[in-house]
Amino acid sequence: MIDKLIQFSIARRWLVMFLVLVTGALGVWNYQNLPIDAVPDITNVQVQINTEAPGYSPLEVEQ
Repeated sequence: MIDKLIQFSIARRWLVMFLVLVTGALGVWNYQNLPIDAVPDITNVQVQINTEAPGYSPLEVEQ
């Protein structure tokens, strides 16, 4: 199978080179038109803990 593929590629090297160039040009064109929107997340890391604290006021619990 590989032997036949190599023989085909050698016999039709200009076709193979043309397909490689077309594939490369298509890749460059897609790379230039790729919409990349990469914005880092700069929000603060916060953790919410829900717990019961009997006998304390809400202000004392937060402190």
